[in-house]
Amino acid sequence: MTGVHFDSYTEARAHFEALLDAAERGRVATVRRESATTALVDVARLRRCLAAVTPSHAQAVPEDGGWSIFIPGLPIAADGRTFDEVVAEMVDALRDYAEDWQDHLLDAPNHRENMGLVQLISLSDDDQLREWLVGKAR
Repeated sequence: MTGVHFDSYTEARAHFEALLDAAERGRVATVRRESATTALVDVARLRRCLAAVTPSHAQAVPEDGGWSIFIPGLPIAADGRTFDEVVAEMVDALRDYAEDWQDHLLDAPNHRENMGLVQLISLSDDDQLREWLVGKAR
């Protein structure tokens, strides 16, 4: 089986199972609607890809008896008494940013390029975000 492509929403709807099957197997699955083409992608595969191409570059620093963590170039930071606490706070801050991006920042010139990050955050559970921030070994 090769990739699956449908040139209309109606055609895709009639073959929706084939679209899902292709996406779940990692094959190209697309639908054209007017002038836009949209891809269907298995969430786990997309998340792994986004994590691989979007390193966090998070920097955690001891500060005033606690910890601070930030991601250079992003308006996201957190503070905590312990390292685990600051990482948990950062996960919450990432979720808040993703929500704000979806709500009103997606078209802002200084935020629109963060779509991949927002997708990564939205498709990750808390443990996956912790691992993305600080790596596997803690």
